[in-house]
Amino acid sequence: MPVIHHPRVAWDTARVLVGAVPDDDLFDWLTAKLGDLLGPDCEQALRETRDRLWWTTDNDLFLVEAGRWRVRLEEALRSRPQTAEPLWQLSATATRLLRERRVAA
Repeated sequence: MPVIHHPRVAWDTARVLVGAVPDDDLFDWLTAKLGDLLGPDCEQALRETRDRLWWTTDNDLFLVEAGRWRVRLEEALRSRPQTAEPLWQLSATATRLLRERRVAA
């Protein structure tokens, strides 16, 4: 089994979480999966992120939110390292779906 680099998992997941904000269906699916994995507080925090980003035209705010999520996810991985592989799998699946949906649009 390969070694999972927690900071990389946190960063990749943070980027896909923020990247999914404009896609209602993908975002809702991803939010539910994240809630199943890390709990309802994490799910609610992601919904709050979406609220902050929904109407913004400031691309820097997307970077700020991705950074906030990276830190949150790194903390979650430190306290629950067993979530690294499922989080990595969720990130990989969401990245693939996001890419496919952008190509199809």
